Amino acid sequence: MLSHDRVWAAIDALAERYSLSASGLAKRAGLDSTAFNKSKRQSSDGRPRWPSTESVAKIIEATNSSLDEFLSLVEGKPSGDRPLPVQPSTVPLLGFAQAGAGGFFDDAGFPAGQGWDLIELPAQSGEGSYALQVQGDSMLPLYRHGDVLVVQPHAAVRKGDRVVVKTSSGEVMAKVLQRRTASIIDLVSLNPEHPDRRLDAAEVEWLARIVWASQ
Repeated sequence: MLSHDRVWAAIDALAERYSLSASGLAKRAGLDSTAFNKSKRQSSDGRPRWPSTESVAKIIEATNSSLDEFLSLVEGKPSGDRPLPVQPSTVPLLGFAQAGAGGFFDDAGFPAGQGWDLIELPAQSGEGSYALQVQGDSMLPLYRHGDVLVVQPHAAVRKGDRVVVKTSSGEVMAKVLQRRTASIIDLVSLNPEHPDRRLDAAEVEWLARIVWASQ
């Protein structure tokens, strides 16, 4: 059964799982930074105030998590308990320039060789995951210079997912997948100042879903 305390505790747990404060989670989701403050959880007459469905949907999207993940936090963490513990994981960290250079990846889109810098994540990453550090402003306003994107080459990719794509010419880009057929891949730019792209499937070396972002 849903309760007011469990829903708010789940929001706090989701924020901590992605190394954010409640205020930081709200800002990342495009909400007012005070939207999840403790003082906003009760009305002036003391009645419980619930987060809106829209707010919950936005924080799920902003953290690249899922409704199932959020509900597991609601169901698995009774009121007053600490957020569910999450074991950290370590993945290779590369720059976008390295990702575009030859010899750094195999044909399946996994880093090749050894000696990479490593980064520790607050959330458990899937096998084969690695991190790319954003360089430049081509992914504004969603991702800024220095942000870290974690991708999973083997994760299922669907329309609307945020993805990293590498072409046979060495270009590496983060976009939103709009359509994928046997012959073409349509990508929507994260930055409105940069054009959307249509690529021939034959010129795409690999495409991997972004599963986590550190901002």
